[in-house]
Amino acid sequence: MAALRAVRGSRGAPALRPPPGQRRGSSGGLRAHLGRWGQHLEAAAGWAERWRLRNLNAPRPTLRLTPDIAAAEFTLSCGGGVRFLGQPRWLRPGALRELPRLRHLPVVGVDLSGTPVTYGGLDNLVSLAHLAHLDLSGCPHLSDWALGRLHVFSGTLQHLALARCPQVSERGLAALHHLSSLRSLDLSGIPVPSPGRFRALLEAALPGCRILGLEEPRE
Repeated sequence: MAALRAVRGSRGAPALRPPPGQRRGSSGGLRAHLGRWGQHLEAAAGWAERWRLRNLNAPRPTLRLTPDIAAAEFTLSCGGGVRFLGQPRWLRPGALRELPRLRHLPVVGVDLSGTPVTYGGLDNLVSLAHLAHLDLSGCPHLSDWALGRLHVFSGTLQHLALARCPQVSERGLAALHHLSSLRSLDLSGIPVPSPGRFRALLEAALPGCRILGLEEPRE
């Protein structure tokens, strides 16, 4: 009877309503749910991409490989190209089977242009003792910090390309003054303040090096 009286007494009370966005028949709750689901998917995709980059740029083991063959294997797996001393052509992805016959030759050229190489990925190159040509043009993950690692090639590197690297700035380029053997440096598409003045500073720091891509805009 008490329960019956409680029910009867509640007939005049206002009905409880769900908060806005969660009303029955409303699409607000569904939109919020889908929005949260989309955020989860985006976060998962970002994590997967970071994992892929970390895995791709991980140092290659050199216990069974020479440093040059390890660097070549890394470069080809990234989609780049390598050239060995005395060889007339560049090896490109799909040529991994040719590496064993070249294991006694040093790598003199590495083309990583447009690849996802990162700061950590350069660990696979720093042991190259005869590297003369390095193309890092259009690498989206290459930063100013990475350029500081290139000083190990100061005695051999003659040609360096950093064109169109979106994360490279004049701050990182200042670290290139160690590369005293450079004969050409391509900086096309890298925005720097006062490109003519900056080019003059680089030419003073790198005598004998041709600086490309820092021409002053014409009036």
